[in-house]
Amino acid sequence: MLKIWGRTNSINVQKVMWTVGELGLQYEHTSVGGAFGGLDTDEYGAMNPNRRVPVITDGNVTVWESNAIVRYLCAKHSAGALWATDPGERSTADRWMDWQAASVAPDLITVFLGLIRTPEAERNMTLIDAAVGRLNAQMGILDAQLRKTGWVAGETLSMGDIPTGALAYRWLNLPIDRPDLSAVVDYHARLAERPAFREHVMIPLS
Repeated sequence: MLKIWGRTNSINVQKVMWTVGELGLQYEHTSVGGAFGGLDTDEYGAMNPNRRVPVITDGNVTVWESNAIVRYLCAKHSAGALWATDPGERSTADRWMDWQAASVAPDLITVFLGLIRTPEAERNMTLIDAAVGRLNAQMGILDAQLRKTGWVAGETLSMGDIPTGALAYRWLNLPIDRPDLSAVVDYHARLAERPAFREHVMIPLS
């Protein structure tokens, strides 16, 4: 049985849960991290030495890092569909997954933590506003890609859309000023038609 550890209000856990939902896999979920605790146990540390969420176990295989988990699940259960078998085609999905993690996530985290999890009186708005500017610029890069391809890696949903789709939802629901990026808005509307996206990603930010 596939087992998943993490808290469902984490964007990284949401990537995994959405993937599992798209693939129709059976799983067991254990809430850990944040208010649930549990990351400091020896058992959890043995699964993930970074003591972060999410982690999955699949038989004798343990995987941590959300994008690595998405890749693993799609390669195992959706080769030729969400996981492209052609290396060149797959590299497009890979690079957008890495773009989300390396180029966007740091500023998204700054904005999210600053506006959603920090009391207003304690917010560093200089830091937050600078991060918002960089975040909006990065979303413009995504908008340009979507205008060309519809989905991040081509004409159909791929594993590359999992991280970027979760990102799009958060960006559109943060209490910030945003540029009018119609391709991102249209992209999110198409994602919102997918039951697994609605169930696992479209939840209140907390």
